[in-house]
Amino acid sequence: MKSLIDIINFYKDIGVEYMKPLKISSKEEEFEKLKEKALNCRGCELYKTRTNVVFGEGNINASLMFVGEAPGRDEDLKGRPFVGRAGRLLRDILKDVGIDASDIYIANCLKCRPPNNRDPQADELIACFGFLKEQIRLISPKVIATLGRYSTYELTNQKGAMGTLRGRVFSYGAIKVVPLYHPAYLLRNPNAVDVFIEDLRMVKRLLEQ
Repeated sequence: MKSLIDIINFYKDIGVEYMKPLKISSKEEEFEKLKEKALNCRGCELYKTRTNVVFGEGNINASLMFVGEAPGRDEDLKGRPFVGRAGRLLRDILKDVGIDASDIYIANCLKCRPPNNRDPQADELIACFGFLKEQIRLISPKVIATLGRYSTYELTNQKGAMGTLRGRVFSYGAIKVVPLYHPAYLLRNPNAVDVFIEDLRMVKRLLEQ
């Protein structure tokens, strides 16, 4: 294989005197461009009712990526994911399990809040999936933990009750995907917290492999 210097010398030998330098965008620059595109997105009707786009937050080189369903009221107001009661519970449990909060990235399938926190609609999920797909590509995590049924369906193509999907390991390309209950579900069903912790410990083991 020829080196870059050999290639440059070849073009010089045939009379090429100037070669425009290639600009290679960094991951940070690509992320900022993607975020800017999301902030101005009008791909579905949710842009009419949102307060803020909730793009995502965390380490863009994370080993673990959490993907939820859609922003809620608190997230819409602050423009940040998982900042309400469910998000605080998630972070508390991560600390208890021993998962490093500095090595995670958190995003949602939808970047805008559906009115009254209704379920995401098919056209909204389709319109927003390109952003999530690019976030996953850029971050390239080792494991994705899906929070709730919509993110699980989107990334595993498995439709069923979360009780039958949780505790299993799927794949998104070369990335392992582990479905988890949504933290909001835990607030309504405290008995599921132990199951959630068990599943997070499995995620930790996968990260350590």
